Amino acid sequence: MKTPETNTPETASLSRRTFIKTTTATAAGALLAGVPGGWAGGVYADDSPETSAIRFGIIALTDCAPIVMAHELGYFKKFGIESVVSKEASWAVIRDKLTLGENQATHMLIGMPFSSTMGLAGSPVKPMITPWVLNRNGQAITLNNKLKAAGVKKAADVKPLATKAKAAGDPLTFAMTFPPGTHAMWIRYWLASGGINPDRDVNLITIPPPQMVANMKVDKMDGFCVGEPWNNRAIEDGIGYTVVTTQQMWKDHPEKVCAFTEEFAAKNPRTVKAILKGLHLASVDLDKMENRPKFAEVISRPAYINCPPAIILERLMGKYDYGDGRSEQDPYYMIYSNRNANYPHQIYGKWWLSQFRRWGMVKEAPDYTGLPKRVLRSDIYLEAMKELGVKSSIAEEQKITLFDGEFDGKDPDKYARSFAINSMTT
Repeated sequence: MKTPETNTPETASLSRRTFIKTTTATAAGALLAGVPGGWAGGVYADDSPETSAIRFGIIALTDCAPIVMAHELGYFKKFGIESVVSKEASWAVIRDKLTLGENQATHMLIGMPFSSTMGLAGSPVKPMITPWVLNRNGQAITLNNKLKAAGVKKAADVKPLATKAKAAGDPLTFAMTFPPGTHAMWIRYWLASGGINPDRDVNLITIPPPQMVANMKVDKMDGFCVGEPWNNRAIEDGIGYTVVTTQQMWKDHPEKVCAFTEEFAAKNPRTVKAILKGLHLASVDLDKMENRPKFAEVISRPAYINCPPAIILERLMGKYDYGDGRSEQDPYYMIYSNRNANYPHQIYGKWWLSQFRRWGMVKEAPDYTGLPKRVLRSDIYLEAMKELGVKSSIAEEQKITLFDGEFDGKDPDKYARSFAINSMTT
C-alpha cells in the first residue's frame, strides 16, 4: 500500500512506466525465445509523455482559450496529457506557481519568461522557455468617461491633462497588469508617443486583469491596458471607452504564450511536444469563425473567465464598438493559429528586451541575441509540428512595423536609446 507521501502524480506515473517497461520486456523476451539467433527485429521508441499529469495556469482572459479548449475538447488527452486547468488570481501568482512547480505549464505574457530568466521586477532567477505563442492581437487601452468628455482621442491629448493633474498634486493614474508584461509595454509606449513619461508624469499601477473594471468603477484609475474581455466589459458597463487597440499599434503582434520552466522542458521534451500538439488542434478550431460562439460560451464559464458570453464574443468576432461613437469590423481581431500565429520569432525577444532597456528595467545592455535564443524555442515548435505532420516553412521575421516606426533588430540598444522619452540611467 502506498503512503500519502509517495502516492504523487509523478511517482504514480513513474510506477506505471516502470510496470509497462518491465512487462513489455518480459513479453518481448518470451516472443523472441524461439527466433533464430542473429535476428535483431525492430525497436519502437516510447513517444509517450514523460509526465502525463499536467496542471495549466491561466488568467481570466479571452486569450486563455487555446489551453481551455485543448482541455475541454480532449486534445491534450489525445496526446497522453491528463490536464487540469487552474484559474489564478494574478500574473505574479502565475509566475510563482510555475517557478515552484505547482503548475507545469502556463498561460503567460510574452515578456514574463524573459523577466524570470533574467530575475527582473522582483522575480527570482528561474529560467523559462516558450515554444508557442498562444495568440496575436486583441488587447486595448481603455480610458474613463472623464477623459472621453475631455475629448481624448490620442496620447498627445492626454499630455496637457497630465501636466495639469500633476501640478495640482493629483497625477493621472493608469493601470497595467504586470511590470515587464505586454500591457505595461503597450501603455508605456502609447503614453510616451504623446510626450508623457510614464515614470514621471503619471502614476502607473499594477492591477490583475479581472479587477480592472471594478477598480475603474470606483475611480481608482483614469485608464488601463488589458486583454479582452475587460475592455469591452468597461464599455458595456458604461464606465469608459477604448481609445486604441494594440493591433492598431502593431498589427499581428504576439501576446500570450505557453511557458514552461527551462528545467521542466529539458527533463520532459516529449511532454512539452505533446502539449504543443494539443494546442495546435485547439488553435486551428478556434480560428474557424463558426466555432467561436460555442467556444465563447465555454471560456465564459466561472471556472475560466466568468463573464457573459456575448461580451467575450463581440470582439472575438472582430466587432469593435469603441464606446465613443466609433465602430468597425476589425480585420486584425484576435487570432490563435492563422498567419503562423504560434511561431516564436527571435525578433520579438529583441524588441521586448529593448523596451526593458528603454524603461530602466535593466541597467546595462542585455544579451539581445542569446536571451531570445534561450527563451523563444522555435526548435521545439518545429519538432512538434513535424511530428504532427504540419508543414512549417516559416522564415524568421526581420523587422517589426509599429504605428510610429520600424524595428529591424540590428542594433536593439541603439533603438532603445533613440526614444527621447525613456528611463535609462546608463
